[in-house]
Amino acid sequence: MEFAGSHILSVGQFERADVESVFEVADAMQPYARRRKVTRVLEGAILGSMFFEPSTRTRVSFGSAFNLLGGEVRETTGIENSAIAKGESLYDTARVLSGYSDVVAMRHPEVGSVAEFAAASRVPVINGGDGSNEHPTQALLDLYTIRSELSAQGRGIDALRIAMVGDLRFGRTVHSLCKLLCLFDRVSVTLVSPDELRMPQEIVESLRQAGHVVVQSDAMEEGIAHVDIVYSTRLQEERFASPEEANLYRGRFRLNQQTYTRHCDPNTVIMHPLPRDSREAARELDDDLNENPNLAIFRQTDNGVLVRMALFALVLDVVDQVDVHARDVSWYTGGRFA
Repeated sequence: MEFAGSHILSVGQFERADVESVFEVADAMQPYARRRKVTRVLEGAILGSMFFEPSTRTRVSFGSAFNLLGGEVRETTGIENSAIAKGESLYDTARVLSGYSDVVAMRHPEVGSVAEFAAASRVPVINGGDGSNEHPTQALLDLYTIRSELSAQGRGIDALRIAMVGDLRFGRTVHSLCKLLCLFDRVSVTLVSPDELRMPQEIVESLRQAGHVVVQSDAMEEGIAHVDIVYSTRLQEERFASPEEANLYRGRFRLNQQTYTRHCDPNTVIMHPLPRDSREAARELDDDLNENPNLAIFRQTDNGVLVRMALFALVLDVVDQVDVHARDVSWYTGGRFA
């Protein structure tokens, strides 16, 4: 893949070598993301952050990543706060805002909307999530986290054993992650969900065509046994026709410390794309896991900044210049990344 000037719209764009290139650059971003050094390599560059659907982590992570490279961020949040609410087309919005930005990060509730925007954009566009379709940067940071967590055990991504639990029908994060896993070897995937919320069949078939073992189940306790990663997902209630329909499945698969101790191997890593639903009726990932050292959800969010910094550096073609513009940090940074 030629990164410079390219849109990042789908994990389908990536070969294994491309993923490994992103991870290599992400590793090199550690001193800057961990506040040991400052770089101004993107000084003067502008990120157009366009999030037409609610977001906290992804939106702020994109902005932080760009700021850490020295760039500036201009934000639009919510369709109601944009000219789209007045009837402006995505084409016109793209033509206008790409004139104000050097790169755009975009989230939109409709499938295919970010690709439609990118077709009219004059600058690279990075997909921050389009409906229930894809979330490529989340998949990359998830896989980067899996790599990091398993490397501590002397393991790699090949021969991974992973259980994905929850709303697999509407969860775009697991859709994209499964597509990336097709690039690796000998992966075993257990898909745990109600029948009505199963992973789309075309994604299941793509895993099997890649030579992976896929098991579908509605029994969480059996599904999370003897795996390296348990990847829990929130019920995507915003994708359902009504709250009442979503409530039929809320709280069906709850992972807490007792269930983890009883059914998981001692080193099983717990992941979640966040936000986790901490309301009493849901709690797909219980708060009593917060002190479990294998809970990787906040290491995931930290890794998101690294991966998005890497993508900005690659797309804007400044990878070789990052260290040239570096200096030491002069303020107190604490031990948050220890």
